[in-house]
Amino acid sequence: MAAGGGSPSIVEFFGGEDGYRCGYCRSDTGNISHGMWAHSMTVQDYQDLIDRGWRRSGKYVYKPIMNQTCCPQYTIRCRALHFQASKSHKKVLKKMLKFISKGDVSKVASEEEPMDSHIEDVATCDFLYKSESQVSQSDLTPLAVDQAERVENEEKDSGETKEEGNVQKVESDSVQVCADKDTPVPAEPSHSAKAAHAPPKPGKGADLSKPPCRKAKDIRKERKLQKLLQNQMGTAEGSQLQGDQAFLLQNSKSKTNQPKNIEDFVFVPLPDDARHKLEFTRFLCDSPLEAEHAPNGPECGYGSFHQQYWLDGKIIAVGVIDILPYCVSSVYLYYDPDFSFLSLGVYSALREIAFTRQLCVKAPDLCFYYMGFYIHSCPKMRYKGQYRPSDLLCPETYVWTPIEQCLPLLEHSKYSRFNQDGKAVDEGRLKELGRVRVLHKRTVMPYSVYKKRRKGPSDEASVQQYASLVGQTCSERMLLFRS
Repeated sequence: MAAGGGSPSIVEFFGGEDGYRCGYCRSDTGNISHGMWAHSMTVQDYQDLIDRGWRRSGKYVYKPIMNQTCCPQYTIRCRALHFQASKSHKKVLKKMLKFISKGDVSKVASEEEPMDSHIEDVATCDFLYKSESQVSQSDLTPLAVDQAERVENEEKDSGETKEEGNVQKVESDSVQVCADKDTPVPAEPSHSAKAAHAPPKPGKGADLSKPPCRKAKDIRKERKLQKLLQNQMGTAEGSQLQGDQAFLLQNSKSKTNQPKNIEDFVFVPLPDDARHKLEFTRFLCDSPLEAEHAPNGPECGYGSFHQQYWLDGKIIAVGVIDILPYCVSSVYLYYDPDFSFLSLGVYSALREIAFTRQLCVKAPDLCFYYMGFYIHSCPKMRYKGQYRPSDLLCPETYVWTPIEQCLPLLEHSKYSRFNQDGKAVDEGRLKELGRVRVLHKRTVMPYSVYKKRRKGPSDEASVQQYASLVGQTCSERMLLFRS
């Protein structure tokens, strides 16, 4: 958990809004949500808020009114340590490696990721890009090197995040497309019917009764990978890895016939004559989240970061992520459309999952990857459910439920309570309104005191709604601004 003691979160609550245009089903007034403006916010408060269905877009934090909005948006998280890349995911990873090492471009590469734009939701984009001359080689991390140790905490290289699902043009010779992970990305077509999966003809193909032959080069690569991961996880010699960490270490070890995981692709050594060079760098960026460091936290600390993707010295994509006490939360991806054939949306998600697994080595609680919202009523938004194992957040009790249990319910009704215990309630619900913290005339006070001092019409209904939505814990930590 992040260390406390810093400035408290300060928010202004706007209440439920009138319906506005939905970027998913195109309804003119069907999108309904609550919202508040975050002047500042601690990473722990934001962690607790997204675990109650909130989500930020820049400094605006909103919560869909799930039983009223046209397209219910369920918070989704991937259990990163147990993540296994699907065949579709591996295809994207292999395509990137093939492009970097050999310069090959797949002829059908553009089919996977048409990013839909929702121009109605465009917000001001104030992202600052570093030109090639502004970045030294020491700032960059090669593909096969652990980027977790290359974090540069440079507030000056900051940028503003943007509204959900946007496409925005920016200056030439820079990244041109802005889209968040809630932007539709259709699943790849099934290849189950391809001849490659048919039994080999007599005299051709592998003998399925025998283990596959392994090249010496592949064995050497696996040994290097194993050594790299052991070095990452062995910083505290003699300490025992428990629970999920032990699972991650076990999965990192090479085993005959074991399916490859994302580290096998992301950290594979490249040949000396590789055609291209893909590098990474990470910078703190401007957001309402206050940067924090904790002794048991990640080396880079908590807060909002830009992950820059550099190809041969040219920036081709920027991922915006929030590093929180229990998760890496994906916010946006900005990318150059000239490189859409590399499926950068999928590739960046897989990189961020691998990054989450790295952070967990130093920060054991940080073991989830949050992908924003899962929208089952919008078929193009169901791709997030392919990152397994994953859970959806119950909109009534705020408990996590495996997505496999949720899908049958969502097929029956677009709004559903996932917690099947009819007696279960929201454990974090508001219990004492008088304990809600208020900031009034530069003075912090409980709502019970503010209520007595306030002149004019009562605002109790609004404060009650706010506190019910953020929960008792956050309502006692955050400061609700009252004029």
